[in-house]
Amino acid sequence: MTGETTVPTAGRIHGRSTQRKALRELLDALPRHGGQLLLAGEPGLGRTALLRWAARSFRAGPVLHLGPGPYVSAHSTAEQLLDTLRAAAAATPVLVCVDDAHLWDAPARTALGRAARRLRTADRVGLLLSVATDRPVDPEFARLPVVHLDPLSPSRAAALLDDVTDGAAAPVVREQLLAEAEGNPALLVTLVRRLSPAELRGHRPLPHPLADASALAEAAGGAPSGPSAHARDLLLTVAAAGQAADGTDVDAGLVHDALRRLRPAPAPDPRAEPLPEQLVLADDRLRFRSPLVRRTVHATAAPQRRRAVHRALADVLEGGGHRLTGLLHRSWSLGGGPESAPGSADRLAAVAADRLAAAADGTLPASHRLRATAYARAAELTADGARRAERYTAAAEQALLAGRPDRARPLLAAARDPAVPAAVRGRAELVRGVTELRDGPVGDAHQSLLLAASLLAADAPADAAAAALAAADAAWAAGDLSACLATLAPEPPYRTENPAPGTGGPAEARGPAAGTAAVIHDHRVGMRALLEGRLDRAGTPLGQVVERGRTEQRPETLLRAAAAALLLGDVDAARSGGARALAAARQLGSDALVPRALEYLAYAELRAGRHPQARTHAEEGLRTALRAGQRNTAAHHRAVLALAASIEEEPDVVARHVTAALDTARRHGLAQAAALAQWAAARADLGRGRPFDAADRLGLLVLPGPGRGHFAVWRLAVPCFVEAAVLAGRHEDARAVLTDFADWAAFGADPQAAAQLARCHALLAPAEHADGLYRRALDRHDEAGGDFERARTALLYGKWLRRRRRPREARDRLGTALAGFERCGAGVWAAQARDELRALGAAPQGTGAAAPTRLGGLTPQQLRIARHVAEGATNREVALALAVSTRTVDYHLRKVFALLGVRSRLELARLVGEAEQAQEVQGAREARRAGHHEKTGAQH
Repeated sequence: MTGETTVPTAGRIHGRSTQRKALRELLDALPRHGGQLLLAGEPGLGRTALLRWAARSFRAGPVLHLGPGPYVSAHSTAEQLLDTLRAAAAATPVLVCVDDAHLWDAPARTALGRAARRLRTADRVGLLLSVATDRPVDPEFARLPVVHLDPLSPSRAAALLDDVTDGAAAPVVREQLLAEAEGNPALLVTLVRRLSPAELRGHRPLPHPLADASALAEAAGGAPSGPSAHARDLLLTVAAAGQAADGTDVDAGLVHDALRRLRPAPAPDPRAEPLPEQLVLADDRLRFRSPLVRRTVHATAAPQRRRAVHRALADVLEGGGHRLTGLLHRSWSLGGGPESAPGSADRLAAVAADRLAAAADGTLPASHRLRATAYARAAELTADGARRAERYTAAAEQALLAGRPDRARPLLAAARDPAVPAAVRGRAELVRGVTELRDGPVGDAHQSLLLAASLLAADAPADAAAAALAAADAAWAAGDLSACLATLAPEPPYRTENPAPGTGGPAEARGPAAGTAAVIHDHRVGMRALLEGRLDRAGTPLGQVVERGRTEQRPETLLRAAAAALLLGDVDAARSGGARALAAARQLGSDALVPRALEYLAYAELRAGRHPQARTHAEEGLRTALRAGQRNTAAHHRAVLALAASIEEEPDVVARHVTAALDTARRHGLAQAAALAQWAAARADLGRGRPFDAADRLGLLVLPGPGRGHFAVWRLAVPCFVEAAVLAGRHEDARAVLTDFADWAAFGADPQAAAQLARCHALLAPAEHADGLYRRALDRHDEAGGDFERARTALLYGKWLRRRRRPREARDRLGTALAGFERCGAGVWAAQARDELRALGAAPQGTGAAAPTRLGGLTPQQLRIARHVAEGATNREVALALAVSTRTVDYHLRKVFALLGVRSRLELARLVGEAEQAQEVQGAREARRAGHHEKTGAQH
C-alpha cells in the first residue's frame, strides 16, 4: 500500500431521516416539556454522529455531554443524578447527551436508567442516550422510547461513499467497497481511508481481503473476546459456521458437535450454558446480535485456531451428509506452514477447488447463496486464469439468483481477464448485462449483452441468442425502438447443447434454462414483427411461445410465455403464466425471479382492469424487488401502484409512487417505467377533474413526433388523452392520435381497445352520431369485460345525455357507472358519477352518498363547482369540465362564496376539505355500524 486516502468528514448524515425526525420532535418540545430517547444500533451505524447532530441543532439552552464523571460515578444514586439534571435545567431547558451508555459500569447504568424514567415532563430535560446492540440492552434502558438504527440502504451507502470520496472511486472499486461495508457507515469510511489514491481510482489492485481484521476491528470498536477459552471458542465457532449459513443464525447442535471435536475435554452444550453476551439462542439456533461483530470475531481470530474450527465443522457436516457445506469449511481449513511439504498446499488447494466446483454445479440440494459462496471459494483456490474466471462468473450468477446483485458485481470484477477465452468472457458479460438490466442503467446492460452475444457466437450460439434477446429486453426498457429492432434482426442458426455445469450464463438468460431454442427464436421473431407494425405476422410466433408455456415448469420459460401473452393481449394466459412462474420461482428459492413474476402478474391484472389485484401483486413485488436489490424492477412495480392508485381517492399515494418510479427511471434510462408513471399522474388528474393538466402530461406521451413516449405505452394512454383533450378543447390533437390507435385496436392485443376507440369517436362526433357510438362502445365493453373501462364509458355517455336534456336516460347510465366504479374501487371516478347524479336531482346510493352538512345548502351544480375550485381548477377549467359557460361558473361561484361566508378560494378549499373529511368519517362509522348489524343478525 503506497499511502492512505484522506477522508473528509461527511458533509451530511445519510439515510437517517426517520431518526432525525424523532430527535427533532424531542428538541422542539424541550422549551415546553422534557423527554427521553434511546438510540440503539450495532457498532458503526452512526449513533455518535446523530447525538452530535442533535447537540448542534439544539438552540433553546445548554447541551450537557454526560459521562461516568464528573457528574456520575460508580457510587451515584438515581436521586443524586436526578437532582443534578434538574438543577442544570432550573433556569432554561437542557439537552443531556449520553453516548455509549452501555459502557458505563452496572451501578452507574442503573442510576442513569432510573433517573431517566423518573424525569417529569415539567423538568424540561431532554435526555438522549445511545447504546450498542451487539450485547443485551440494559433493562433500565430498554424501558425508554427507542429509535433503532439499521444498516444504510444501498443508495444511501452509495451517497455516503460519494460524499467522502468526492466521487473519485472507480466504478469497480465503488461496488466492492459497498459490498464489503454491508451498509455500515463506519466500516465504509474505514475501508476508504485505508486505500491509497491509486487503489481508490482503480489504478492498482485492491488489497485482499478488502475488509481485513484490522479494518473490521476498527469499525467494531475492538476485537470482541469471551470471558473464558470456551466462550472464545464458542464465539469463533458460531462466527465460522455463519460463513456458510443461508441466514444470520446457525444450528446450535452443529456448534456443540464441532466444539466437542475441537477440544478433547467434554465441551459444554451452548444450549445449556450461559452464552457470551454477543450471542442469542432462539429455537435451537444461535446468532450474533451484530453482523459486524460476527465478521470481526472470525477475522481477528488466530489463523491456526480459525482453521481448526473450520476443520471441526467440516468433520461434523460431512459426517452428517452435508457435503457442499462440509467441503466449504474444509477449504477454509487449508493453510501452509512449516509442516507442509513443498507444493503440497497448492495441490490441496487445487483438489479442494475442483471438488467445490463439482459439488456446486446443481447436483446437490443447496441455496443459490451457498452455491455462490462455494464457487467464489473455488475460484480463490484456482490457479488457472480461465477456470478461475469461469468460477467467479458462476459465483456471480448464483449471487444474482439469490437476489444479491451487490455481491455479483465484485465477483464479475474478479472474473475480468482479457487473456481468457472469448466464451468465458462472453458468459461474464452475459451475467453482467442481466445484473444491470435488473439494477442499473439499461443502456449499459444493452451494450454488455450485445458484447456477450458476439463473444459467445462461435462456441455457444444458443447462449448468444439468449444474450441477444436479453439485449432486446434492455432496449425495450429504454424505449430505444431502433436499437430494439437492430438487436432482434434475424440470428444465425444455433445449437441447443447444454453448457458445462458451473460455466453457463445466468439461469434467466441461458439457452436451456430459459427455454428451448424455439422459444427464443419465436419470441424474437414475434417481437420484431410487432415493432415493425406487421401485426399480422406477430401473432403466430408469439402464440407459439404462449402455447409452450402452458406445459412448461421452468420459471424463465414461463416468464417469456407471460410476456408474449401480454404482447398479444391474452390477459388470461399472461396471468396463468405469471402465476405459474411465481410458484416455480418460489419453489426454487430464486429471490431474483420472484419480483419479475410478480411484475408480469401485476401488469396482467392491470390490463384486465382488476386494479385491486394488480395493487396486491405490485406491493409484494416492490418489497421483494427492494430486498433483491432490483431497483429497475422496483420502479416498474411503483408505476403499477401509481396506476392502481390513480383510480382511487389517493392523490398523495399516486404522487409518492410516481416520484419514486421517475427517480429510478431517469437515472437508469427506464423509458417504459417513466411513461407508465406519467400516465398514472395524468389519469389521476383526469379523475379529479383536471383535464388541462392531464392533457398536457399525456400530450408528451402520445402525440406524434420524436418526443412521443415509450412505444409500448403510448397507445394504452391514448383513450385518456382523447378524453382530456376534448374536455380541454384540444379536438385536433385528439383526432391526431386516433388513426394509429385504430390500427392498434384492429390488432386485438388490447381487449379494451375496440370499445375505447368507439368511445373516443363518440367524444369527437357530432350529436347525431355520438349516441350510436356510445352504445357501440358499451356493447364492445360487454364483450371485453372489465368494470372500470365500461364505467368510464357509461359516465361519459351519462354526461352527454344530461347535457342533451335526457335526464331519465342519463340517470340510468350514471347509476350504472357509479355501481361499476364502486365495484372496482375507483373512488375518485365514483365521486364524478355522484356529482353528475346530484346535478340531475338524484340521490345516489353507495358509500359517501350523503352531502356534507356545511355544504348541504348548495345546489348540486354549486356543489360541483365548489369541489372543482377547491381542487385548484380555474373558472375556465371548471366550465370545460362541466360543459357550461365561464359566465355560469362565475355566477354560481359568487353564490357559493355568499352562502358559505368565505372570501377566497383558499378558504373555500379548506371548508370543502373539512366537510369531505367529516363525510369520510361518517361513512366509516356507517360502514362499521352496518357490519355490526350484519354480525348481530348472523348471531341471532
